[in-house]
Amino acid sequence: MPPGSVMTFGPHACATPAGFEAEWLVTDGLGGYATGTIAGLRTRRYHALLVTPERRVALAALDPVLRLTGGAEHRLAVHEWGSGAIDPSGHHLLESFELVDGVPRWRWRIGEYVLEREVAMVYGRNAVAVVHRLVAAPPGARVRLTLSALCTWRDADTERCCTGEPPAVAAAGTGFAVEDAYRVDGPGFVPAGAWYLDAYYREETARGLNPVEDLWAAGTFAADLRAGETLTVTARSGLADPAPLPDGPAVVEAARRRARKLVRQAGVRTGAERLLTLAADQCIVERDGVPDVIAGYPWFGSYLRDTMTAYEGLFLHTGRAAEGRRLLRSHAGLGARMRAEELGEADGPLWYVHAVERHVTRTGDEELAAELLPAVEAVVAAYTKGTRDGVTVDPLDGLLALDAEHAGRTWMNTRLPRGPVTPRDGKPVELNALWANALGAIAALRERCGRDASVVHTRRDAVRAQFVKRFRAPDGWLHDIVDAGPAPYPKGGSGVHDDSVLRPNQLLAFSLPYAPGADEPRLRDDVLRAVGESLLTPLGLRTLGPGEYGYVGAHRGGVVARDTAYHQGTVWPWWLGPYVDAMCAAGRPVDALPAAIEGHLGECGLGSVSEIAEGDAPYRPTGAPFSARSVAALLHARAVIRQNCNLQGARPAAPGKAKLTREAGPRKRRNTLR
Repeated sequence: MPPGSVMTFGPHACATPAGFEAEWLVTDGLGGYATGTIAGLRTRRYHALLVTPERRVALAALDPVLRLTGGAEHRLAVHEWGSGAIDPSGHHLLESFELVDGVPRWRWRIGEYVLEREVAMVYGRNAVAVVHRLVAAPPGARVRLTLSALCTWRDADTERCCTGEPPAVAAAGTGFAVEDAYRVDGPGFVPAGAWYLDAYYREETARGLNPVEDLWAAGTFAADLRAGETLTVTARSGLADPAPLPDGPAVVEAARRRARKLVRQAGVRTGAERLLTLAADQCIVERDGVPDVIAGYPWFGSYLRDTMTAYEGLFLHTGRAAEGRRLLRSHAGLGARMRAEELGEADGPLWYVHAVERHVTRTGDEELAAELLPAVEAVVAAYTKGTRDGVTVDPLDGLLALDAEHAGRTWMNTRLPRGPVTPRDGKPVELNALWANALGAIAALRERCGRDASVVHTRRDAVRAQFVKRFRAPDGWLHDIVDAGPAPYPKGGSGVHDDSVLRPNQLLAFSLPYAPGADEPRLRDDVLRAVGESLLTPLGLRTLGPGEYGYVGAHRGGVVARDTAYHQGTVWPWWLGPYVDAMCAAGRPVDALPAAIEGHLGECGLGSVSEIAEGDAPYRPTGAPFSARSVAALLHARAVIRQNCNLQGARPAAPGKAKLTREAGPRKRRNTLR
């Protein structure tokens, strides 16, 4: 990967299937975006030049045709159709694709002629500029560039076909408006009006969804160009905003200038960190003056769990603590909401407590600590009284229990018609690790605010003792769930049971700042050895060991097949963060862990990290190609590794730690079906 915030692909990468798989993304800071592949082929229903923050697909494509001085015409677009044909095939004329400071750039070459396209969004407005520049041509030559605007207006998760009414298109300004919802402007507009039938999206076929839709050709833009001259088309929603857009080259330059500012602000050192800083920015949005986080593009929205799990990486490791502060303050009423409504998440509020503590610890923001202490205490009080999401405190051991009705509300939350794929009723290990950590975090915040924390310390110590007692399993690691109800897999019995299936969830017992397993070094080493041997892959951690009953190593097919595999062996890169934290706590080497994921930055979602990957080699990335938690985990892992290396260089390791690590060995695993 070249230094700086630049990624470059040559003609072979653009013209082969790899060019149909690598995807670019630009965002508007509101939740809207433009995205596609480096070859230009639209392989998803979500690929478009303008998608609104409400996730409505607007301008699908601008198909360029270049007519040279001698009259020869070259179609530079690329489409795949329901018949299987790829026509036109303009990707064969691409000489390069670059991502420069987050802005995609294509260059087509026809002999001495080189045409360039750049796409950038206006930050803070759902508006995109598509700039074409004739970079090179013979002396005195002039070309004719024509752009056909292909449009739709639909929900991003659906398709539109010609059996219904065509989009309502009307002349507006220097172009046209569609459905009174968005407008497209450019030079030399000539209206048209025709259906392009059976546009085919191969990635939707792979996901078992409808892969075909029809697009409306609204008209063409055109201009004559000499070397160095440009043609820009802009598109924007929010027609009530009369403010004019900057010209196209100014939009591109502003996007690059902002990207360079973000990189400087983050103080990052390597090319990978620059890319990750910009990937984090894609996930951070501003809504009604409040920062928020998009969990992943192109289809996810904003969720409390994802936002707070990713908080440290996205905000504190990129120099954006001020924005993060506003985000944390916006959730100050979370405790009251937990008692009044269902959030759909059993663990999201505990991640919020963690995020508040991390922010205060890393920034020293005493004022925020005092302001949000009542908010995080209200979260703990809500769990103690019982939440609308089915979480209560068991009075016998002080641990959190999740009832069967809400068994799909941990982070393993996929559901089929018959119920959760991975039921988590009972006492899930990660929920209780977060619970113990939240109590420790509140004790620390109280002390920072000059308040007595003795009662909270006592409660946390009791929870920690019960945690170790209840979750220690005979297999050499921690039970995944204790006091669970009847299981969906054969276990040789019925009723309440403990489940010691090997999953990564137990890592939170050793990775969190106030982890309940922090005083159990031998247990921690056994867990890390088992996790490292069975769950660790180059792209993250499997959600289930390959030797466990129900393991699924592929994530492909229809919705049911993919949802079944989602937490049954599929790799999740975001678990790399807790794994690195736990490894560092154990004094184990971690320097090489991020290498494979950094290589992945140039494979799928360019400059970003995929949501998931298949559990079987070669660990094919899948799911959303741009994931907030995955990006945050890699940023966090790199920061922790750097800090750990600095500490190791500053002082010797604690006496006896290496000996303890060598002597700790895993207990033999019983080979039983679960």
